[in-house]
Amino acid sequence: MAISYSLELATPASPAQVAADLRAIGSGLGLFGGSVTPQRLLDDGAATVLGTWIRVIETNPPGWNPVVTDLGFTPTVSVAFRMDKETEISVQQDDMIKTVSRLLDQVSGDAVLHSGYEAIWLLRRGGDVSLSEHTDLWPERRLAAVAQTYRRETHRFAEE
Repeated sequence: MAISYSLELATPASPAQVAADLRAIGSGLGLFGGSVTPQRLLDDGAATVLGTWIRVIETNPPGWNPVVTDLGFTPTVSVAFRMDKETEISVQQDDMIKTVSRLLDQVSGDAVLHSGYEAIWLLRRGGDVSLSEHTDLWPERRLAAVAQTYRRETHRFAEE
């Protein structure tokens, strides 16, 4: 089973703009080779040098979606991160956090980074960023990669 994460954004930015920002950020971090374009991130997605597959999609979730019901905002763009099972997962997660932090500097609006509607890693609502209090998700090296001012608070999706 693949380990994957979703960054869901309620933003006025278009998926194409998010993909362009993501491509620039990934290139600046040395994550993408020259063949990765914003259009490729929108179409089939692209793999980083470590094998993490990333794709940007437009989203219009139903009203019963947990982000809508539990967090109070409706995502318009989603960024999928699927970890490569042949590469150290924690290193890929570190790169994901660096990428997400820089993307949040570029893209306005509410956001949540979660794993399968289970663990909420990061939540931004009304400009306020909170990171889970779980130290296994946020060791010091990942905390140091977050450019935004944040507080520590654990958020959860409601259980059915």
